[in-house]
Amino acid sequence: MAIQSPSLDMTAGAAVPVVRSGGRSYWQQVGRRLRRDPVTLVCGGILVLIVLSALAAPWLGLADPYKTSMIRRLYPIGSPNFWLGTDELGRDMFSRLIYGGRLSLFMGVTPVACALLIGGALGITAGFLGGRVNMLIMRIMDVFYAFPSVLLAISLSGAMGAGAENTLLALTLVFIPPVCRVSESVTTQVRGFDFVDAARASGAGTLTIVRVHVLGNVLGPILVYATSLISVAIILAAGLSFLGLGVKPPEPEWGLMLNTLRQAIYVNPVLAALPGVMIFITSICFNLMSDGLRAAMDVKA
Repeated sequence: MAIQSPSLDMTAGAAVPVVRSGGRSYWQQVGRRLRRDPVTLVCGGILVLIVLSALAAPWLGLADPYKTSMIRRLYPIGSPNFWLGTDELGRDMFSRLIYGGRLSLFMGVTPVACALLIGGALGITAGFLGGRVNMLIMRIMDVFYAFPSVLLAISLSGAMGAGAENTLLALTLVFIPPVCRVSESVTTQVRGFDFVDAARASGAGTLTIVRVHVLGNVLGPILVYATSLISVAIILAAGLSFLGLGVKPPEPEWGLMLNTLRQAIYVNPVLAALPGVMIFITSICFNLMSDGLRAAMDVKA
């Protein structure tokens, strides 16, 4: 006996099962709402442009981002052959910003993806099984919640040492608790719906119920929340690099570039602010796109 689970309409912070018959499907309605949201479309387009330029950087014919020249240091914006100027070591700023986007985006997306897998699995397990399993997992997560995310990231990076690998690990540990909590909350709501009880009554096992009936209804809200964490991850990674706890020189990374250019802020303030502008644009686009996805899916946090 096959039990079909309905889609969920996440409204007012609670999951409500909605069976949609005829007309557009749920995801078609989500797509239609997104197409009517110009802010989300513009932010998505900007992010696509940033991601594509970062991925295609080796094939764009850019200057070597590591090549230094003391005779051309701190060229202003609009200089011949260096239209975004050069940094404190004479390296092409445009090239370093593009290549820096590769590392900054990687440092933002990777820990969130890892936290989504680990925290999502723990949260779904805790929410569906409940009882002592729920208490054990969520009390461990509460220990991490005792520390602010910025302080926890700095503490972990400081304890493990500087480096991209340690930064990724520290940020992953920072984001696992919030993802786990959201996953547990949504799964707990779904567990009480009639279609889950009907699946149990039909003899379906726990793994089958979770795979067929639960995952499809909880992944949407979890993914939307994870999208909003990418901007936080980019800012935290840049902050760690700025403090000397993240990526090491001479790698082009926006936070590290802010650190190395801070001495030039009195000589060429516009040039020194360029990495910060890229961090701001990328993070705000991820935030606005996440808000657009949440509105399109009727998810209200």
